[in-house]
Amino acid sequence: MLKEWIVRAETAEGAALARELGTAPIIGQILWNRGLQSAEEARAFLHPEDEPFHDPFLMMDMERAARRIIQAIHAGEQIVVYGDYDVDGMTSTTLLMKNIRALGGMVSYYIPNRFTEGYGLNGAALRQIAADGCGLLVTVDCGISSVDIVAQMDGAMDIIITDHHLPGSVLPPAYAVINPHRADCPYPDKDLAGVGVAFKLVQALWQIEEERLYADDLDIAALGTVADLVPLVGENRKIVQLGLACMTECPCLGIAALIRVSGCEGKAINTGIVGFQLAPRLNAAGRIETARRGVELLSAEDVHEADRIAAELNALNTERRDLEQDILTEAESMLGGFTPDVPAIVAAGEDWNAGVIGIVASRLVEKYYRPSIVLTRQGDVYKGSCRSIAGLHMYDALAACRDTLIQFGGHAMAAGLTLECNRVEDFRRAFANYVNTQLKIEDYTPKILIEALVAPADWTLPMVEEIALLEPYGMGNPRPIFGVRDLRPRTAAAIGAEGKHLRMEVGTRDKRVAALYWNYGELAELVTEEAGDLAYTPSINEWQGMRSVQCMVDSIMPAVQERVFPDRTLLKTIYAFLKRCTDADGSIPYGAVALTQYFSRRMGHISHYTMDCALCIFRELGMLTQEEDGWRLIPPQGKLELMDAPTFRRHAERKGDI
Repeated sequence: MLKEWIVRAETAEGAALARELGTAPIIGQILWNRGLQSAEEARAFLHPEDEPFHDPFLMMDMERAARRIIQAIHAGEQIVVYGDYDVDGMTSTTLLMKNIRALGGMVSYYIPNRFTEGYGLNGAALRQIAADGCGLLVTVDCGISSVDIVAQMDGAMDIIITDHHLPGSVLPPAYAVINPHRADCPYPDKDLAGVGVAFKLVQALWQIEEERLYADDLDIAALGTVADLVPLVGENRKIVQLGLACMTECPCLGIAALIRVSGCEGKAINTGIVGFQLAPRLNAAGRIETARRGVELLSAEDVHEADRIAAELNALNTERRDLEQDILTEAESMLGGFTPDVPAIVAAGEDWNAGVIGIVASRLVEKYYRPSIVLTRQGDVYKGSCRSIAGLHMYDALAACRDTLIQFGGHAMAAGLTLECNRVEDFRRAFANYVNTQLKIEDYTPKILIEALVAPADWTLPMVEEIALLEPYGMGNPRPIFGVRDLRPRTAAAIGAEGKHLRMEVGTRDKRVAALYWNYGELAELVTEEAGDLAYTPSINEWQGMRSVQCMVDSIMPAVQERVFPDRTLLKTIYAFLKRCTDADGSIPYGAVALTQYFSRRMGHISHYTMDCALCIFRELGMLTQEEDGWRLIPPQGKLELMDAPTFRRHAERKGDI
């Protein structure tokens, strides 16, 4: 898939900021472009470890809530922490429960079942918790929207809400409501995760009880913060930076077991490992079975017990991946041959696991770059997870289709919905119509932000080390990506199991730089034959005591001169070539890469992009079908019109030819 490069321009202000900071010019430019435009702001960002935590009592209702919890601890009241079933909820629950217990409190926890109770406070569960003798319930990562349910519990037990989701116009009538997004809350950092809000509450508890500046359990706080995809700026950045160091050096037993079972022992833990290795294994508990296993792991006090639970979660994560792949395959089969004319994807299954359909929706967006909704039937209704692309506000899109829905909620890029079984087609049409009115042709091309055009050989070890000052990366602070145009690698080879990955040598004759492109080993025979535009992040490779610069590739696209869209004449030539490649039964036993190579050697150079476009056009016209080991030509029935192929027509529309 082609990506449009948006290349940042160099500015005099960025260069001036770099001089004031004493950093390389590229650092100043990146900081300036990310809105850190004073030396004071920039230094605080580059060195969050030097910045103090904000006073927790700046948060509205914090003192009232903390003193009520201390009162319950002293009185021996039964306290229940009510959490959510994702990683943010598990870590929030663990963090608060662990510290209430350390302060001498009697505390237990409750996490609703994703499949039978759903998200948020459950009235029946609250009534049972009160009946069992709970005097004080504290929510974490949930509760801000449960106005009616909290009102129903008036007099049964005190409830303290801690949450980070956006509140509605009316707050729950709880004993205290701690949420930095409250309109009347003066807390300076609004983007804390649920575990971040719980961390501030724990800070307040220790400050009241022992006048202690609490900064423990940062490994747990960082795990939830990274997993919840909140912006890694401000206090979140400090929590994650210190928490990653803790995970690397002395994590709690549960996180240490996760690190071992994911094969990351001995590595410096970064946000990538947390986001793609540790968090998914914890999340698998809530997606497949119950999130309680996640809390049990994070609370484990015996290394053997921790390893046993981590092994269970690892197996659940494998099951989750298999479920995800099965659903993805089934959903793709429902697309009926994806073409550029498809404005949005809505796939509905009868018994798909509700815990993984959100991940499947994300995979569809990654592959097709279309707003995607995956629905699964639950009794008389379908419930769905929605993921969007830049330019389409998903909540607004659902609001425009509200007549076809029972309920919906969410934000710009992700949402959830419920609809009656007999309204799926009505919703699909309404959603597609709305998307068509909101998005233009160019919106369906993903964008990639390039910080600067830098040749790989121009990087030095000190420069790459300085770039590392921008870590930890995540939402709000993405990994910087650089670009080099019109590059032809000197060598390329498929590496790893079954040649899954691509290793290239780029750079100059005197300074060769390794470039690694995960999961694209099939390009090994192609990339040295055509020029490409390489988007990458520089890093440092350490091997046998030697350190060198390497490139971690984000994407490779054909260079501008290779991006030749096939016209009618070239399409005729390619089709004639395909006919000569067919076996007696009409099959073509070659993939697109091999066909590109054979054509270039016999008929004149074309790029992989050109061949791909041609194959898509032939497929859309019914002249070609894709098979497991290649293609099959289908003799055309009657006269064909190229404008009937969406790929050809869309290209003509972009050029303004029609």
